[in-house]
Parts: sequence; C-alpha cells; structure tokens
Amino acid sequence: MDELQHECGIAALYHLPGSQASPLAPLAGADQVSRLMPRMLLDLQNRGQLAAGFSTFNPRREKLLDTYKQIGTVIEAFRSNHHAKVESIMREYGGRAAIGHVRYATCGASDRSYAQPFERHHGCKWKWFAFAFNGQLANFAELRDRLLTQTEYHLTRNIDTEIIMHYLSKELSECGSERPDLVEVFRSLGQKFDGAYNMVFLNAMGDMVVLRDPNGFRPLCYAWDDDALLFAAASESVPLFNLGFQNIRSLEPGEMIVIQDGEVRHERFAERRTPSHCFFEWIYFANVASTLDDRSVYMTRRALGEELARQEVQMDRVSLDDDTIVVPVPDTGKAAADAMAAALRIPSFEGLIRNRYIGRTFIEGQNRAERVQLKYTPLREVLEGKRILLIEDTIVRSTTMKTLLHDLRHRGGAREIHVRVACPPIVAPCFYGIDMSTMRELFAPRFMRGSRITEAEQNTMAAELGADSLFYLPLEAVARCIGLDASRLCRGCLTGKYPTETGERLYQLSLRQRNGSVNGRTYEQSPVAASAGA
Repeated sequence: MDELQHECGIAALYHLPGSQASPLAPLAGADQVSRLMPRMLLDLQNRGQLAAGFSTFNPRREKLLDTYKQIGTVIEAFRSNHHAKVESIMREYGGRAAIGHVRYATCGASDRSYAQPFERHHGCKWKWFAFAFNGQLANFAELRDRLLTQTEYHLTRNIDTEIIMHYLSKELSECGSERPDLVEVFRSLGQKFDGAYNMVFLNAMGDMVVLRDPNGFRPLCYAWDDDALLFAAASESVPLFNLGFQNIRSLEPGEMIVIQDGEVRHERFAERRTPSHCFFEWIYFANVASTLDDRSVYMTRRALGEELARQEVQMDRVSLDDDTIVVPVPDTGKAAADAMAAALRIPSFEGLIRNRYIGRTFIEGQNRAERVQLKYTPLREVLEGKRILLIEDTIVRSTTMKTLLHDLRHRGGAREIHVRVACPPIVAPCFYGIDMSTMRELFAPRFMRGSRITEAEQNTMAAELGADSLFYLPLEAVARCIGLDASRLCRGCLTGKYPTETGERLYQLSLRQRNGSVNGRTYEQSPVAASAGA
C-alpha cells in the first residue's frame, strides 16, 4: 500500500537484583522477566510488522547474552499461536533483562539477517553486546564512507544498523582492557551521529542502556516500579501502561538511563538543545492510546478534527444537509473524523471498513486496485447517494487515494466526495526514519508553486485525485493541536527546513534528484554529492 511506514519500535525490561515477583511481573523468578517482552512488542506492532525479536541476559546461562529474532509480526515471529513452540522459545531465552524490537524497513532486505536486535559476540563480556534502535541516521552515507576508508573494513548490509554496530564496537575497543564508561561511549557516538537514533543496549555483564537522541525525534517512554524493582522502557507509553505501570515518563532528548551493578541512574550524554519532536507521531504513527512527551495522541487527533470543522465553516463550500456524512479513512483518521462531525453536528459513519487480518505478504503480489479492494470495503448501505466528507490523516504519494475514491463512487455509490486532510501538504522528504526520502515520490510538490498551498492548487489536486474538492489543514494548526510550540517540532517535510545540518544538505540533494540528475534514496548518497550545490 502507499501508506507511510515508520522505522521501528524498541523496548527494554530489567528485573533488578533483590526484587521478587509482583503484580507487575507474576513470574517464576527474576530470570523469566523476558516473557513479558513479546507482550510489549505486540503493543508496538503499529510501528513495524516486518520482523520482531529480543535479546536476553541470564548470568545462569552458558550463553550469557542470546538473541532470538524472526521475520513476521510478533505473533508469527514468537509462534504465539502454538503453545509448545512459544513455551520452548521462552524457556530457552529466559532472562532477567531483555531488549526488544519490531521492524519496518525504510532500507535493507526483508530477511532475518536484517531483523533486530543485532548481537556482536566477543570473549570479553563488556565487548559482547546486543542493541536495537528506532530511527535513521541522516549522515549514514558519510559514516559508511568514513568506515570503509579504514583498513580491511567490510559491510555485509548497506544499512545504518550495521554502521551503528561497528562504531559502537570501535568505541568499546578503544577502552582497552578496562571496563568502559558507557556514558562516555555514547557521548562520543552522539558527536558523530546526525539524525534519529533512540536505542536500547544490553551486554553480557548485564549492563543496560536506554537512550534518546539529542533532538528527540522519536518518542521514548520509561517506568520503574519501586516495590518490584522492575524497570521498563518502550517507544510509546501503551506497552508500559498495559503492564500495569502507573508513573510513566518520557525520557528527555540527549538523556540515557544506565542500569549497572544493580543500580538505575539517569545521565546526560549530549548537551541540551531545542527538541525536534516529529509531529507525525501524534498525527499518524503512534498508537492512539499513547501519551508522548505529556501530549495525548487521541486528544491531538480530536483537536485536528475540530480544526478541520472550523475550516469547513469558514469555507462554506459544501452543503451540510441531511445527505452529508463524515467518513474516516481507517484507522488513524477516526478520532479526527468523529471530532469534526461533532463540531459540525452531522453524523460520522464508518462507511469504509478495513480488513485488519490481511497479512503483508498476501497483498504484495496484487496490483494497486486489488490491494485497495482487499484492504478496504465500502459500505454501500451507508454511502449510497450521500455527500461525503472523507477524512484522511495525510496524503503522501496519492496512488492509494485515487483508487480509494474510485471505489467509494463505483462500489459504494457515493454522490460526492470532499477530501479533508488532517495535516498540511507534505512538500519535502524525511531523513529521520519515515519512508519518503525523495521529492519525486511526493504528491503535493507537483502542484504547489509557493510555500503555502492556494485554493486553485487544491482544486487542481482534487481533479487529479478524482475528488469533488480537497482541503488541507493549515501549517500553523499542527503545533496548536499538539500543544507544543512550533520551535519544538520537526516539520521538515512540511516546510523544507530541517533541524540538523545533514538534513539541510540532503534536502538540497533531493531537489536535484527531483530533476533526475541523481538516482536512489537521498540519504544513501555520498557526502560529496550531498554537499554539492548545498
């Protein structure tokens, strides 16, 4: 499908020494806390369905650190529908500490070797580690090329996960024979990396690190139960809440939590800077039940719908009579649609039903029209003869929207379709972990001539899509709905202005790519190409 996809989700668990089983972890001993990890990853499934895995630490095991990962959803990867098999996995990999990952790939192949966590074996316990990360290094190409200039370095995968593994290994090796200061290790890495890189790290000594990059592009939540001495972290709040944690916080950008020798401590590995939280987390990616950086995803999406309603009243272009209904594109458009309908005092109906049980591989071989028909079913009983305000969270490439509108008319019998987008136009790529890395794939820039979209441009876009009308949310509404100042949000894909130096350089390169002078994903280009003409 042409939906946006996200670069993964991460999680961590630690049953600290001296703790006993509690209502949060009703387990047969501390070394079984890892059994909770698949449950946490299932609550992060919205962030990646390609692969899932975990690494666990158990000092009573010959393999002090061990990793299990497989292709597929969490249920598929951990064989959760087969009791004997999932029980075998849980026994073999039982541990008192665990890190986990769900993957969606913006780059790299769809095979097991690309799944995370990545584990690096070593005879020295503090050099034997596993890690997983959520995000994307904007300066991936520069880091890759710098690494390959060194003697006898070879990369088996052209992805930033392997780049991080090599740079992390180098930092640990440079500590010599002394146990490293993990804060200094990640402080040094933070000076080299540009981009989004929330990370969970676990070594064979039982040391754990949970880290949020200095810009705070992606969310990262944590909680600690004092009675059970159970620590947990995840990309969103929902996995922690569903485990029973009450006091859930967001880790500050540039901060890390270190668990070492039975103690938990906060550390700062990077200087404070103005955060650049990705606005898309609230609008599209995050679980609607999550709270990120003290802002509710659900309430944000309701605020977006109320903004759309105000815009609709101001435009006064569509008759809001008894034949007019609001219909969300499921699932992320529903909260906005319901709020818009309530504000306009017209009905909101689920006139478009999403099949939530179709696997990714089942639809891959189908053409676009067949994929849409397999995934969405228009309800003719709801839609026939109606004037529809169709609420979509965003339009990126437009190909799915065209087919969907055709289906709503011909299969659903809709009389009019007026598309309302709960997001401003996407005018520039993302280099921080969303799979839209080139200008050429974006819909809106083909029609827009200035930084602000005009009514005439929206009319032309509506005709291209096959809609009766199309209107986007204004740019300034995003920060207002989230409840954060615009200076604290990354809105690079809405404005073409990026919070990091590499992002700015890559945007200039993407403009050249648009004209066909450079091919491939923007962030994979060499630093020389990215710098030229910047």
